[in-house]
This record gives sequence, structure tokens and C-alpha cells, in this order.
Amino acid sequence: MWTDSHCHLDAPEFDADRDAVVARARAAGVVRLVLPAVQAADFDTVPRLAAVHEAAYALGTHPLFVDAGEGAEAAAGHLQAALDRHRADPRLVAVGEIGLDHFVPGGDRPRQQALYLAQLRLARDAGLPVILHVRRSADALLAGLRRIEVPGGIAHAFNGSLQQAQQFVAMGFRLGFGGTLSFERSRQIRALAQALPPEALVLETDAPDIPPQWLYRTADERAAGAPQGRNEPAELPRIGAVLAALRGWTPAETAAVTAANVRAALPRLAMWEEAMAEARDRTAASAVDDDPARSRLAART
Repeated sequence: MWTDSHCHLDAPEFDADRDAVVARARAAGVVRLVLPAVQAADFDTVPRLAAVHEAAYALGTHPLFVDAGEGAEAAAGHLQAALDRHRADPRLVAVGEIGLDHFVPGGDRPRQQALYLAQLRLARDAGLPVILHVRRSADALLAGLRRIEVPGGIAHAFNGSLQQAQQFVAMGFRLGFGGTLSFERSRQIRALAQALPPEALVLETDAPDIPPQWLYRTADERAAGAPQGRNEPAELPRIGAVLAALRGWTPAETAAVTAANVRAALPRLAMWEEAMAEARDRTAASAVDDDPARSRLAART
């Protein structure tokens, strides 16, 4: 069964049919979603959605959102308050989505860096792994991780070099692969997915973003009126099939390996799933004990 390690279920693109999106994911075999927040305005919305849809979540401020809004110190303060508020929630599994974006022109890199380091400190103090936004910023992210040690996590939508990937893995990180993997022209990312050890790989959709090849519309197609395809968690098994073909695995092996890697990267996720399984077992046992036919049979024997 599949785990989507990065899905923005709170995005407005899902407002019209969010329940149906989750139902399609479940029908496709995607049994677990991890929902990273991207700004302080989401710090209560994302936990509520996680509770409704039996998902896990992370809290953090995305680097592009600090550019658009308040300063690093204020954003870190909001995150600290949210972590304190939700500390007892077993669904809270990481600090994220945090990181650095050196791709979008005009970004305030000093402010991004200040917020990144502040959020790393909060993750370290809370004992939580991090979910990292990596866009042309791998070396700068690694430098921050050398300064402030955190308990690993996931480098989301990884697109760096093999050497950079190996450094993240050495620091206890797993690397996220999603829709980009489905494009034949994504040679570097496909090569990484083949070269890295199995325990380094996790799957993600980043829904509604990063549509896979079968949903993608070119600029010319969009100009002609074709809408860009919306990505969603139900696409994960098909993305996983691409990884399976690259690695020579079966889809079942791919689902099992990548789901186990998400649990290893986010230990609170594994703990929460174990607690849920125990609760289901207790409920099932109680239902059997309360069954009148079983009680009559026990009395006769």
C-alpha cells in the first residue's frame, strides 16, 4: 500500500472536491498522506484536515512565503506557537515545508536563510525531522544542516547531483521523487532514482503541483485553452510504476519499500500508525466479545 510523503491537500485547488480526492487516493491504494503546511495561516487548517482524513502533517513556513509576507523572526515565532499548540497530536510528524528556493528570481535570500536556520533550530529543539524544499539550493541547505543538526527527514522533490544526494543520505535524509520522474527528458533525476540505495527513496505527488507527464500541458497547449492537469494523490501508484520500472522492482515491492522509508524518515508516523492499528484490534476484539451468538456458543462450551 502506497504512502504519499508530500501532498498539499489544503490547497484551494481541492476546495471543490477534497473528499472525492481522498476517496480516489484510497481506492488507488494510497493509504497514507503527509500534509506539509507552507505558511502560518495553515497551522490550524492542516491539522484539522489531517484529523478528518486520517493523514499525518508537518508545520513550517515555505521559503517563498516568507518572501511574500512577514520577516523571519515573526514567522519563526508563529511556528514555535503552533508546535507548542499541537505538540501532543500524534499526527504531527515533522517541521516542514521549510528550506531555500534559489530558482525564483528576486527572492530575498538573506531572509530565507534566516528563517531556514530558525526553523531548523525549532525542529532540533522539538526532536522532529524536517521536510525540505530544495530548488537549486542543495549546497546551502546542507551547510545549514551541518550547523544545526536535526533528526533527518525528507528532501522533497530532490533535483540535485548524486554527490549532493549522498550527503543528504549520510545525514539521515530520504529523497522525494514524484511526477518529474515520469518525463523521459528528466535524465538526471531518473539516474538518481536508479543509483541511490533503496532505503533513500520515498515517493510523493506534491499535489496539486508537479503534474506527471500524462497530466502535463505544454505552454502552447495551455495557450490554446487546454488546462494544466491537476495532480492528486491517486496518481502516486502510476508514478511508483515508473520508479519500479527504473529499479527492476514490482509495484508491490516499490510500494512497500518507499512506504517503509517514509516511516523511517518520520518516526512519529510509524508510532501513530502502530497506535491506530492497536486501537483497531481492540475495537475488533471488543466487537467479537459483545457478539450475542459468540456469547451463547461460549456458554454451551
